[in-house]
Amino acid sequence: MVAHRKRWWAWIALLPALLTTDVRAAETSVSLSLDYEIDGRAAPFLLPFDKGYYKAEGLNVAIEPASGSLETIERVASGSYEMGLADINALIKFRDTKRDAPIKVIFMLYNRPPFAVIGRKSRGVSQPKDLEGKILGAPAADGAYAQWPIFARVNNIDVSKVKIEIVSFPVREPMLAAGQVDAITGLSYFSYIDLKDKGVPVDDIAVLLMADYGVELYGNAIIVNSKFADEHPEAVKGFLVAFMKGLKETVKQPAMAIGSVLKRNADARKDVELERLTMAIRENMITPEVKANGYGEIDEQRFNRALEQMTLAYKFKAAKPKLEDIFDPSFLPPATVRKYN
Repeated sequence: MVAHRKRWWAWIALLPALLTTDVRAAETSVSLSLDYEIDGRAAPFLLPFDKGYYKAEGLNVAIEPASGSLETIERVASGSYEMGLADINALIKFRDTKRDAPIKVIFMLYNRPPFAVIGRKSRGVSQPKDLEGKILGAPAADGAYAQWPIFARVNNIDVSKVKIEIVSFPVREPMLAAGQVDAITGLSYFSYIDLKDKGVPVDDIAVLLMADYGVELYGNAIIVNSKFADEHPEAVKGFLVAFMKGLKETVKQPAMAIGSVLKRNADARKDVELERLTMAIRENMITPEVKANGYGEIDEQRFNRALEQMTLAYKFKAAKPKLEDIFDPSFLPPATVRKYN
């Protein structure tokens, strides 16, 4: 009887470990590439780790930084990463040259892009037309500079009167801070904060967010490898369910959510990253369109208008894509879950 009882208790002791093993075996691994390093904007992706939302959906998620949207797109297209965060405009161009790339958008996160022209009021730049007769510093590979022809056209800027100075990324903000250029192209939540850090007075910084001046492009979106999505549709849906919870909590309590970033980036400064996050929420994530239609959607009419604007800056090698070529809404959580509140 004693020996039997010992075996029984041994089985009970092993049961939690066996159950854990079974759960882990059932988990689907998902590697997600961010569009850049781990900064404040990553909070909606990181908070679900600390809240257990990914685990609750049977997912073993790994999140890694990247050097930019193009690297993320290439990672996901190759299958080395299952999912990613990347600029939809870069994805459209990528798909134009590689039509068979197994990659699609499944969730529109930045309803408005962060592309901006950032000027100094003390140098006479407060509105788009003020750029005429001025020097605009822009890195050749800058995502915002790629939209310059669109911004200039919709705001009737005479580009012949704007001197473009091609600069490198590291010297862009320092040159504006030193007055070597009058304005720069950049992403609002990076350039604005960098200029503040370099001592430029806040009331001297003019952030001309292109979305505020007629540019209808969408911004960063969650993308997926199509082969992975076909083989693991429930995992993709589960990821978006978990992400939606993290996103809504981040929007409601950014000061709380930023803690998930600070845990994973020892060099991050709370005040800086919280400001970056709140800028992204206010200017890119929460818009009248999102308030009306909920998170994650793409409006087809606006998408088509954005494509027309893209032709001002980019010549399509093939026919312009249709929305269904780029965006697959079938993995989105129900509208009631995605509702803004």
